This record gives sequence, C-alpha cells and structure tokens, in this order.
Amino acid sequence: MTSIEKIKLKPSSTIKEALHAIDSGAMKIAVVIKSDETLVGVLTDGDIRRGLLRGMTLEDSIESIVKTNPIVCYINSTKEEILSKAIGKKIYHLPILDQEGKVVGIEDVDSLLETKTKTNKVVLMVGGLGTRLRPLTQDTPKPMLDVGNKPILETIIQNFKRYGFTNIILSVNYKADLVQEYFKDGKDFGVNIEYIYENKRMGTAGALSLMREKLNEPFFVMNGDLLTNVNFEHFFNFHTESNSVATMAVREYEHQIPFGVINQESGIITSIVEKPSQSYYVNAGIYMLDPAVLEVIPDDTFYDMPTLFCDLIEKGEQPVSFPVHEYWLDIGHINQLEQAREEYFSVFNE
Repeated sequence: MTSIEKIKLKPSSTIKEALHAIDSGAMKIAVVIKSDETLVGVLTDGDIRRGLLRGMTLEDSIESIVKTNPIVCYINSTKEEILSKAIGKKIYHLPILDQEGKVVGIEDVDSLLETKTKTNKVVLMVGGLGTRLRPLTQDTPKPMLDVGNKPILETIIQNFKRYGFTNIILSVNYKADLVQEYFKDGKDFGVNIEYIYENKRMGTAGALSLMREKLNEPFFVMNGDLLTNVNFEHFFNFHTESNSVATMAVREYEHQIPFGVINQESGIITSIVEKPSQSYYVNAGIYMLDPAVLEVIPDDTFYDMPTLFCDLIEKGEQPVSFPVHEYWLDIGHINQLEQAREEYFSVFNE
C-alpha cells in the first residue's frame, strides 16, 4: 500500500493541479478527498483528457470529471480480495479505506502480484501449555494441533509468508522438540525460522527480553493459537504511518445483557431497555512494535503484553489500535477448535 500524499486532490482542485499530481505520483491516478480525508472519488489521466476534449481548460475545477463511485477496498481486505476485485474489473490501483471511509493509502496491483520479501521479524508465542485443551494437548503443543489438515502454526506462518514476512522467531517452551522437529529451520516452508527457548513462563511480552539483539526494526508479535486472514502488510503500513511505538490489533466484541435494563433518576424509572447490547474493542493478540519498546520490558520476569501497553501509556507514549474485521478465531477451548476445523476450508480456500 502506497501513501496518497503526492496524489491527493480536493474537489476544487484544477485540472492543471490534477495533471501535476498524476505525473508526480507516477501511478496514473489521483485520489480526490474531502477535508476530513473521506473519499470523494478518483481521477485518471484519461478522465482529464476526455474533459479537455469537451472544451475544459487547465484552470477548470476537476469536480465534474471525478469518478465518484470507484472500486475500493478496506484496510482489512486480504490480498486475495483486493486482487479479485482489481483483476475482475481490470483496475490497477485501488484506494484503501478505513472503516470510517477515510483514505489510508492506495494499492498497486502489480506490486501485489510481485510479493516483496520484508526483513522485519515475526515473533510467534508458541510455548503455552494449552491446559484448556487437555487431553488433546497432553502430548501435542496447542499450536501443533491440526486444523485444515495441518498444524495451526503452519497456517499462521504461511499467512505471514503470503505478505512477504519470512523471518520467523518461535518462542517455545512446552513440547518444544515437537515444534522444532516439524519446522526445523523453515526452509521446507519457504521461510527462515529461529528458536528462542523460555525456561519458565515469561508472558507474551517478557519473552521479548530474550531476543533483544535480534529485533532491530519494527516487528510483529502474535499468539500461536490464532487463526485469522488479517492483511499483515496493511497492518505493517498502518503501524509505520501512525508513528507510534506500538500497535495492537483489536476486535469488536458484543455482549448482550439478558435482562431489561432500568434507567432511573432519584428512584424514578425514566425508561426500560430490553436486553440491550454493549460493544467493546478487545485485544486480538496481534501486535506490531518498534525496538524502542524493548527498553521497557524487564529481564527474566513474567510480563504480558497488556502490561507493556499500560506502561507505555504511563510513559507518555500513544499506542494505537488496528481494528480487525475479517476472520479471527482464538482457539482456546475444544469448541473453538471444532469451530476452526469446520470453517477452515471456507475461509482459507486451500
């Protein structure tokens, strides 16, 4: 995903300004936005030339020639979804919007077709005991349980590889030998895998203290029991453009109160709301961190990721959230494992 800074225009921009934007952006397209960054439409060199042929001048406003209903995708769209839309409509550049309709970038289809390998590390936390999945985890670590005819961890690694993230660090503890025996150095899976051994439970952030020297640029951290088709490249770009030291993936969770809720003032009932729903954003177990946060993490101590974020906030940092709206499942109980097995092939199309 590319920044729109060079190619963004206002509805009142002139054709001359549009030609300059399209030329300087080298993408054959400009994005027209409102003052609040929401999308108005797109404009191509062809649109401008057709306007000039109709008698428009370089000083005329572009407003009348903007395509106001362009094909778009969202920051949570997968690579496959973007390519499907673009190729089906023979479009080479798609605006990418957030859930409020604000433009966060533009996707170049050619670059998607040529996945570029990134050097950023992916740290996967796979050392948990999986107690809630006993007896299945009696002899098998939870990330190695089969979903879709392969271990959960293999799907996670393949998804990161799909977006060019091939440098994987596995933080292991329980049944570590089974994980290492299966994945080895990662060569058979098209990635590079290193192993960090936790001699004791250190939490989702504490284990990062064991690999400080390996993490010298922004890196992912993810729990090893999640199935998701999050677009990791969009996550990476979102983190980079936010200028924050830490980004947490969050997911909307809705809770319905099973009773009628009474609103009252001084003992007088003012209204009754039957079984209202309340919505919250919850931690989705995927993070992107800058190396600077490693200074906050204590050595040889249990330290979890929520504590890290709270400590960063206390230090005056401003962690940001990345909303996850696509498929996401935390496999913590037997029923969730069964759900994952039922849904796998309809989600991952393998």
